[in-house]
Amino acid sequence: MSQSHDALETPCIIVDLDKAEANLKRAQDYADANGVHLRPHIKTHKLPSFARRQVELGAIGITCQKLGEAEVMADAGIEDIFLPYNLIGEEKLHRLRRLAERVKLAVTADSAFVIDGYGRAFADSSLPLVVLVECDTGMGRAGVQTPEEAVTLARRIDATPGLTFGGIMTYPATGKAAEARIWLDTAVAALTAAGLPPRIVSTGGTPDLWHAHETAAATEYRPGTNIYLDRFQVEKGVGTIDDCALTVLTPVV
Repeated sequence: MSQSHDALETPCIIVDLDKAEANLKRAQDYADANGVHLRPHIKTHKLPSFARRQVELGAIGITCQKLGEAEVMADAGIEDIFLPYNLIGEEKLHRLRRLAERVKLAVTADSAFVIDGYGRAFADSSLPLVVLVECDTGMGRAGVQTPEEAVTLARRIDATPGLTFGGIMTYPATGKAAEARIWLDTAVAALTAAGLPPRIVSTGGTPDLWHAHETAAATEYRPGTNIYLDRFQVEKGVGTIDDCALTVLTPVV
């Protein structure tokens, strides 16, 4: 740090770069040792420098929560991006089309409405948009509720000009990775029986990061908070308080 803590305007966020690097490397070393492909979520740090470092360490690409985040990362030279978010609205779809012309891109849909929007935007595209079906495996906030619904949407994607069915994704509830595995295995079997075997099975969640290798059906894992960690992640055994890389400097009155 070029200046002392006393010279900083408060409140401010301080990131220990050595700890952040160690956290990133620990995750990648685990992934390499267990045959897990990491696609880290950048919504925790939102910094192209960290995203590039994650790719340098061995990540297969990155995950962005917002279209704007993905555009910034593309500008920074990141070439493989996944957006696990349902994009709607003509302006965003227009921006999505432009982004897909610049990078390797995949998106998510959990309804026919979203799929139809992607179809309108990419109907005349020479490069089909890869679309994954979002699956609710227990979190209860987004995604189709059953493997049968996943098959229905996969068929709609496959039948829509300009789109290609890429697979399925989920964000499991913390501590319920085992239940998610059963859901995903059932969905993969149903999709395969329907003639639409998923090329990508994407899952994630920092709290269960060290169990990622146990989900055999998964082709990639999306950790995010592990770069900084926090008290919740420490409680879940992902790291220790000493591993936490982000702190807030503030006076206490």
